[in-house]
Amino acid sequence: MAVEEQRAGSRVSRPEIRLVRRGFTDPAQAVRLLAGPGLEGLADDPVLLDALGATADPDLALLGLARLLEAADEADRHTLRDTLTTSKPLRDRLLGVLGASTALADHLARHPHDWHALVTFELRDMHPGPEDFLRALRQAVRADGTGSPADALRVAYRRCLLAIAARDLTGTTDLAQTAAELADLAGATLQTALDLAAEQDPEAARSCRLAVIGMGKCGGRELNYVSDVDVIFVAEPQEGADEHEALKAATRLAAALTRLCADTTGEGTIWPVDANLRPEGRNGPLVRTLASHTAYYQRWAKTWEFQALLKARPVAGDAELGAAYLAALEPMVWQAAARENFVADVQQMRRRVIDSIPATELDRQLKLGPGGLRDVEFSVQLLQLVHGRTDPALRSGNTLEALAALSRGGYVGRADAASLDAAYRFLRSMEHRIQLHRLRRTHLMPTGEEDQRRLARSLAPLINDDTRADPVAALQREWRRHAVEVRRLHEKLFYRPLLDAVAELPTGAAGLTPDAARARLEALGYADPAAALRHLTALASGVSRKAAIQRTLLPVLLGWFADSADPDAGLLNFRQVSDALGRTPWYLRLLRDESGAAEQLARVLSAGRLAPDLLLRAPEAVAMLGDPQGLVPRGRAALEQEILAAVGRADSTGAGVAAARSVRRRELFRTAAADVLGRLGDDPAEALDAAGEALTALNAATLQGALRACIAGWEAEHGGLPTRIAVIAMGRFGGRELGYGSDADVLFVHEPLLGSLEQDAARAAQAVCHELRTLLAAPSTEPPLLVDADLRPEGRNGPLVRTLASYTAYYRRWSHAWESQALLRAEPVAGDEDLGARFRQLIDPLRYPGVGVPERDLMEIRRIKARIEAERLPRGADPTTHTKIGRGGLADVEWTVQLLQLQHGHELPGLRTTRTRAALAAAVEAGLVDGEDAAVLDTAWVLASRVRSAVMLVRGRPGDSFPADARELAGVARYLGYGAGHSGELVDDYRRATRRARAVVERLFYG
Repeated sequence: MAVEEQRAGSRVSRPEIRLVRRGFTDPAQAVRLLAGPGLEGLADDPVLLDALGATADPDLALLGLARLLEAADEADRHTLRDTLTTSKPLRDRLLGVLGASTALADHLARHPHDWHALVTFELRDMHPGPEDFLRALRQAVRADGTGSPADALRVAYRRCLLAIAARDLTGTTDLAQTAAELADLAGATLQTALDLAAEQDPEAARSCRLAVIGMGKCGGRELNYVSDVDVIFVAEPQEGADEHEALKAATRLAAALTRLCADTTGEGTIWPVDANLRPEGRNGPLVRTLASHTAYYQRWAKTWEFQALLKARPVAGDAELGAAYLAALEPMVWQAAARENFVADVQQMRRRVIDSIPATELDRQLKLGPGGLRDVEFSVQLLQLVHGRTDPALRSGNTLEALAALSRGGYVGRADAASLDAAYRFLRSMEHRIQLHRLRRTHLMPTGEEDQRRLARSLAPLINDDTRADPVAALQREWRRHAVEVRRLHEKLFYRPLLDAVAELPTGAAGLTPDAARARLEALGYADPAAALRHLTALASGVSRKAAIQRTLLPVLLGWFADSADPDAGLLNFRQVSDALGRTPWYLRLLRDESGAAEQLARVLSAGRLAPDLLLRAPEAVAMLGDPQGLVPRGRAALEQEILAAVGRADSTGAGVAAARSVRRRELFRTAAADVLGRLGDDPAEALDAAGEALTALNAATLQGALRACIAGWEAEHGGLPTRIAVIAMGRFGGRELGYGSDADVLFVHEPLLGSLEQDAARAAQAVCHELRTLLAAPSTEPPLLVDADLRPEGRNGPLVRTLASYTAYYRRWSHAWESQALLRAEPVAGDEDLGARFRQLIDPLRYPGVGVPERDLMEIRRIKARIEAERLPRGADPTTHTKIGRGGLADVEWTVQLLQLQHGHELPGLRTTRTRAALAAAVEAGLVDGEDAAVLDTAWVLASRVRSAVMLVRGRPGDSFPADARELAGVARYLGYGAGHSGELVDDYRRATRRARAVVERLFYG
C-alpha cells in the first residue's frame, strides 16, 4: 500500500488512502458517501471500515448501505446504525450481501425494513427448513394489506433469499446447505403459489388432487440462486369427480401456479417454472394422471428421461400422490441401464450438450463446457444408473450425496471422490456468486475485470492461493486447476475402478466386486464383460513397468473403446498388440507420451477387423501413429522403388513376391488407418477417391514387383525371358477406384522378342503369369492379392496370356459389345511400358467407336444388363440394399456412364477416361446429362462404394450387402459418419439415394 500512497501523492487525501488500503477502488466516492445522510459520524469508525473492506466489493457495499439508510425511516435508521456498530454478526451479514449483490441491495432500497430478516432468522445456530420457509411465506401473504398476494409472495421470497445469501456469504453454511435451502425455499414458494391458485379457483381445488414433483436441481436439493425450477405435475380426481374434468381443473391450477412464479409485473418474477421434462415435453399435456405417467414411461420414454427422473422428488401439493408417483416410477429408473443402447444414448446426449455451446462461450462455461459442472453430474449419474440397480445406497438425487455414496461403496476411489467433491463445490460456488450479483440466470465467467475482482474476493476462502496481490489471476488459476481435474476424473471415473477390480492397487483405490465390474462393462456396451475382465486382468495385473503403464493408459483407452461400435474387439485387439509389443521400449513410451497416438490406436483397433488384422501381422506398424506423416498414403513411384529394391535383395522368386506382399500389407494398414481416422479428406467423395488412388497405386506397385521377381526366377532357371510382358488393369483397378475388398482384374499381354520362337515365348509368358498369380494369392501371413484374369478373350476357356497380335485378331473378328464396354476401363499398370502403350492404341477404336453404338449392340448391352439383374443377385439378397447389382447401385451407375462413353467417346475427349466420376462430369459438361441427374448418380455411386469399403473394413472380408449382424452394421454406420444408434438411418438414406438413382438409370440407360 506504500506504493499506492506514493502514487496517489498530493492528489489523494489521507482518508482516501485509508480507504484504498481497505480495497476501495473509488475512494473519492466513498468519502462523499460516508459524509452523506445516514452515515454521519461513521467515516472514522475503523470497525465499520474494516467490515466494508472485507466484503467482495467495498464500494458496492458502501453504496448499498447508503441507499438502505436513506430509504429507511428515522426510527429504523437509528436502530440499524446502532446494530451495525454493536453486532458483528449482523454487520458481516448485511455488508456481505450488499458487497456481493446489487439485486438484493435494490430489494433492500425498496423494502428497507427487510434488513430485520437478518436478525429474525437466528442464522448462526438455526438451519431453516421447508416448514420455516413455508411459514414465512404464508404469513407474508396473509398479512399483506395491498390486495396483491402475488406481490407479497415475491417480496417474501426475496426476504428469505436475503437470509440465505447472508448465511452463504459469511460462511455460516457451506455450498451443499445453501443449495438445499434454496431448493427448500423453492418448494415452499411452489406450495404457497399453489395455495393462492386454489384460493382463486376453489372449484378446481375441490375436484382434483395435484402433486408437484421437483426435477433437476430443485428435486436434488441442490438449486442455484437463479434457475428455472423444473417440475412435473401429476393429478388424480377427487372421489366421485369426473377424471376428464378433474384433469382440466388440475391444469388450471398448474398454469396459475406457473404464472404466479413467473410473471414480471409488480415486484418482478421469482423464477420460471419449467415443465418441459414432462412426458412428450412441451408437446404433451401439462398435467397427467399417475396411470398416464406410468404408461408413458413403460412404453415410450427415452433413456435421458429416466436419467432425469433420478432427481424426482415431491415438493408441493398432495404429498400422498407425490409419494405414489415416486413408488410407481423409481423401479423403472433403476432398470434404465439395462436398456438397449443405454451408454450410446447417454453419451450422445452429452455430445449434443457440448455441440450446442456457442464457440464464443466455450471457454467461459462453468456448467456445460468440458471440465464443467455437467461433467461431474454426468459421471455421477451414469455410475448411479449402472450400479444403483443392485445397490440402493446409491439412489440419491443429490450430486454430492451420491458421490459420497459411490466412494463409500467402493465404486469411486476415495481420493478421486474428494477431488471431484472439491472441484464441484468450487465451480458451484463460482456459479452462485456470479448469479447472486444481479440475480440473473447465467453460467458464464464474466469478462469484466471489475466483475472478476469482486468474484475472486468473494471466493477468497476457497482459493488455494494468495488473492491479495492479484485476486483475478488467483481466481483464474484456481478455476483452471479444478476444470482440468474434472476433465481428468471425468475420463477416469467410469473406467479406472474396472482396473482396480483386477489389479493389485494401493489402498484407497475403488474396489469393485467382479459382479459390479461386469455390470459396468455391460453398461458401457461390452457384449462379453467376462472376457473383457480377463483381458484387463492380463494387461493390468502385476508390478512390472509394463503393467504400471498399462494401468495409466487403460482408463482412457476403455473410454475410447466404449465409444465405438465394438468395444470388445477394441480391447481384445489392444491386448494382442500389447502382448506382441509390450517388451518393445518404444511402444508403451509412444502411447504414454503421445496421447494422439494412443487415441488413434484405440479408434483403429475398435473400428473393425481389417486394420487390426493387418496390424497384428506386424505390430511394429503402430509407430506410424506417432509420426505426423505416418498416415499419409505413399505414391506409386515411392512404393515401386521400395518394392523393387526389396525384390532385388531376395534370393528366390517366392522370397521376392513375399517381400512385395509385406510392403503391401504395411501400406494397406497405412491407408486403412488413415481412412478410419478421417485423414483422407473431409469430403466423403474426396476421401473415397483418395483411398481408390492409394489402393490402386499399391496394387500396381505390388504387381510390378511380383512380375520382376517371377521374371528373375524364370531367367535364373531357364536363361533370358524370350518375351516382353505387360499387365493391363481392368474394372475398378483400371479406373483407379479400388476398394479394400476388390480383386485385381487384369489382362496379360506379351510380345516375343526378335528371334524368339512364338511357342517358347508363349510358354514362358504363361509360366511367369501363372506363378505371379499363384504366389500373390498363396496362403501366408500377408494378405493375398487375388489377380483375376477372367475378362480376357474367351474368359476362363481362353489362354491366360496372349500376344498383342492375337488380341488384335480376336478383337477384329470376335469381339462382343460387352468386351468393348469392359475395355473402357483398361489401363496398363505393370510390365513393359511400350507394350502397354501399344495395347492401349489397339483398343481405343474398340472402346470409342467412331460410329457410336449400333442399335443391335445397344440392345445386346441392355439385354445383358437386365439378365445380370435377374440372375446374378445372390439368393435371399435384398435388391434395394445390394451395393453392386442392386437397384441404383454401382452397376446401374457404371453401365449408364459407360454407355455414354461408348456412344460419344470418339467425339468428346473428356469421356476418354477410365474413371466413372470423371466421365460423368465430362458428360455433364458436354450437355449429355442434366446436372441434377448426374448429382443423383454420383451420390448413389459414392455411397455404394463407401458402404462396400466400410463392410470390408468392419468385417475383414468383402461383401456387397449391409451386414446382418447389428454390431457390424453399427460399425459400418460409424465409418459413414452416423452416430451410435443410427444404423437404421444409414439404410434408409441408402435406399432413398439409390431409388432416385434407379429412376435416372431407367431414363438414361433403358430409354
